[in-house]
Amino acid sequence: MSVEGTDAKRYGFVGIIVSKLEAQTQAVQKILSDHAELIQGRMGLPHVENDSLSVITLIVHARPDELGSLCGRLGRLSGVSVKSGLHSSLEA
Repeated sequence: MSVEGTDAKRYGFVGIIVSKLEAQTQAVQKILSDHAELIQGRMGLPHVENDSLSVITLIVHARPDELGSLCGRLGRLSGVSVKSGLHSSLEA
């Protein structure tokens, strides 16, 4: 039995650093498109460190399992680092 409220959507963030731009840009975009309903906002720096990195920040509204699916898929890509967090309280 789940704890009351654990299935509710909460606001949070996802930080993504892509270091293998040529190999992973399309894969990252596909995963983000597949989870578009969770993404409330997106900001990115596409060419950092002499075009060797891309940095993306997402604002999300998601359940913990939905965020886990998004981050898990991204994290399995070689050259992609992901960190995330959700607001701990269900109250605004």
